Amino acid sequence: MPNYFSRRIKKLMLLSFRKQIILTILAILIIGGGIIAYLGYRMVYMPNVWLNGQKSAAFNIRSGSTWEDVKQQLYKNGTIIHRASFEQLASVMKYPDHIKSGHYILKEGMSNKQIITKLRSKQQDPVRLVFNNIRIKQELAGHLAEQLETDSVTLLKLLNDADYLKKFGFTTDNIISMFIPNTYEVYWDITAEKFMERMHKEYIAFWNDKRKVKLKEIGLTELQAITLASIVEKESNMNDEKPDVAGVYMNRLKQGWLLQADPTLVYALGDFSIKRVLNVYKTIDSPYNTYKYVGLPPGPICLPSISSIDAVLNYRQHNYMYFCAREDFSGYHNFAVTMNEHLLNAAKYQQALNKRGIMK
Repeated sequence: MPNYFSRRIKKLMLLSFRKQIILTILAILIIGGGIIAYLGYRMVYMPNVWLNGQKSAAFNIRSGSTWEDVKQQLYKNGTIIHRASFEQLASVMKYPDHIKSGHYILKEGMSNKQIITKLRSKQQDPVRLVFNNIRIKQELAGHLAEQLETDSVTLLKLLNDADYLKKFGFTTDNIISMFIPNTYEVYWDITAEKFMERMHKEYIAFWNDKRKVKLKEIGLTELQAITLASIVEKESNMNDEKPDVAGVYMNRLKQGWLLQADPTLVYALGDFSIKRVLNVYKTIDSPYNTYKYVGLPPGPICLPSISSIDAVLNYRQHNYMYFCAREDFSGYHNFAVTMNEHLLNAAKYQQALNKRGIMK
């Protein structure tokens, strides 16, 4: 009997030991699995974007970029907190083989999965494209290239390609008429050709039925209205005065007068620092010299704002044939019906220029 109990105890002890081993192994597996699960969760879902107090930040991936290029972009400002986990998940999701260009906005606290999913599926964010106060094509191309991936050389080449511009109904002289100054949402990596097509659609949309009716009423074409609006734009910054300025030029056009618009001389000379137009400037032989050639110049002298275009379409009907900047430099003008009245106004302004030492 003692031997039976002894064997029984040993058997129970052996079973207990085996059970403990099994439980220990299970515990290790559970803990290990938990650690792996936590690390996996952390790699996929934990916040991994740091923006130094900002809510969001944008970065661009250029066409043809490599995985190394993307990492350099993301790492240069410390945007990615845990680089190893980011690169590991990127590898799992095969992102290095699917780099896509675009403009992307990252938000504070985004996870690796959110970042990589956004980049891999090209969920790019549009840029708000703004352009105004533009005078010449080179300036327009340069300004656009600052906001888009395409370069200014490519854009300028299209703006100077007469055959290409024919499909839009423009020439190299008036192509900037197609660009209505406004704020547009476009994708940063849009091609120059697609961008031109988009601007043409915006141009067509701008000339809605209401504006077309106005054009018919005043007897101008779309391009003529924009060209005149560009002169009005450079004559006055005051929106409430622009219809009066447009009215003067419409009166001159109807009477067959020379427009004698100083801003067209400045454009012809190409020196936009000129503040005082001298008589010697009026001798320049240029189709933009409205002191020499009757009618509108061959194209706009700047990108006129929508307010200036609408000022032409809704020009104020009056008898004024002249206007001159006010001597108080308020930005407004003195208007006159006769030459004598105008000469008096001009003399006051010239005296004010002299007093300020503005000679050219």
